[in-house]
Amino acid sequence: MNVIIEDSEITDNETVALSHPTCKQICMFLSDYAAWLLGCGATCIRLEKNVNRIAHTFDKNVDMCIMPRHINLTVSSKDRLTSFTAISSIRCKCINFDMNTRLSRLSWEVADGRLNFEQTKKGFENIINTPTANKWMVLFLASVANASFCRLFGGDIPAMIIVFIATLAGFYLKQILTENKIDIRIIFIVCSFVSSVFGATDNLFSIGSTPEIAIGTSVLYLVPGIPLLNSFSDMLDRHYICAFSRFMDALILTACLSIGLCGGMVMMNIGMF
Repeated sequence: MNVIIEDSEITDNETVALSHPTCKQICMFLSDYAAWLLGCGATCIRLEKNVNRIAHTFDKNVDMCIMPRHINLTVSSKDRLTSFTAISSIRCKCINFDMNTRLSRLSWEVADGRLNFEQTKKGFENIINTPTANKWMVLFLASVANASFCRLFGGDIPAMIIVFIATLAGFYLKQILTENKIDIRIIFIVCSFVSSVFGATDNLFSIGSTPEIAIGTSVLYLVPGIPLLNSFSDMLDRHYICAFSRFMDALILTACLSIGLCGGMVMMNIGMF
């Protein structure tokens, strides 16, 4: 829910041209836009550039404070006589590169003059309401990708097959738990445990010659690489609070992954050293 702080008198019945929206209209739109863009995995520098690009196209100034869970955004006229402020909560979405790219493309279409304000809002609604990718296709491709990582690290064919099955089971469980809104930390522990148990079958039954690679790569699909990269990018751009928050999130998820992996190895009686 948005918390609105009105800094100047703005009449709701004011009629404006589609190419000259008010500070209030721009602020309300950019507040939602920024919340979705950051929630789908964008870096702070991308967020700043996209928001400023749209605002400047409509002849407005933007001041923004990006926090780990909220965005405080103020839009003002060029003469600074009219302004409007909105505080938005980050939309809790999974990392979505397709949405990230389309939202960024939308800002360029606005900057190029191809969209007026009403068309921009409709385009934004279409993007955020686009159905997600087919979960079964994502499940299959994630399993194939993880099996490929196994091969990349020197795993043999039996190890690749076991990693494929381990990823299939763990990722499917992750999808179910996510749909039921289970805490992400619990999801990482449970899924890494299940995948490591499946991955340990190579060693348990002496199926292949690279059992250690099979169990080691069976949980790679859970590694929080994007939050780590984003935290580094935010740090370089001096968004230290967001950088630290993202780094700690990634660190905690990595710890949860390790707990599940160790639990699976202990259960399957596989030595860790």
